[in-house]
Amino acid sequence: MKTIEQTPTWLPAVEANPQPSPYADLIRIAKEGGREHWQIWHLFAFRPEVTSPLASFTEGVMRSPAPISGGLRELIAAYTSWTNKCEFCWRSHAAVAAEMLGSEELVRGVLEDVETSSLPEPEKALMRFARKMTQELPEMREEDVEELRKAGWDDEAIYYTIMVVALFNFYNRWVTTSGVHPVSDEVHRMHGKRLASSGYEPKNRQMGIKASGNGA
Repeated sequence: MKTIEQTPTWLPAVEANPQPSPYADLIRIAKEGGREHWQIWHLFAFRPEVTSPLASFTEGVMRSPAPISGGLRELIAAYTSWTNKCEFCWRSHAAVAAEMLGSEELVRGVLEDVETSSLPEPEKALMRFARKMTQELPEMREEDVEELRKAGWDDEAIYYTIMVVALFNFYNRWVTTSGVHPVSDEVHRMHGKRLASSGYEPKNRQMGIKASGNGA
């Protein structure tokens, strides 16, 4: 089957040299199926001994038991990425959030305008916090944390919010500056479904793709 052509990343030596790892397997499976793949896998595959702990850390931040649901954490990730204008990341995590929260309309509404969206007020407070942390970091004050407490969030919830926003500020910069491109809406949705069900550990995602018989 012919592999679909994707615009290369800005790091051709990285893209051309995946090391043996589940990430390299994900790329191979996708290409063998003639389908688009997430180019962030190339960044993980180039130095898996460095990036595998990052995947495990991401799994912990996004999926471990917490006062903030996994779906809401994905929405915070998408909103942070939208704020940073990282198209690959906001589209990817908007798809995961929509799958986990059960509403593309809700997710799109939050991205376009938090204040007019149907998100409950306490959750809007988290998005405002994420936006300020991303755009106005030197202006962050203890009062910003207190505002979240007034909205009903405890310190553990605030801790997870800070971790998600910090993590995706890293991802946004890593992805954008490496030239990782978004894929089609269809493939973002398909990956969103798999990420929602399988999480961030690459072996789990690889098994999900093999089980479906689809290289997307």
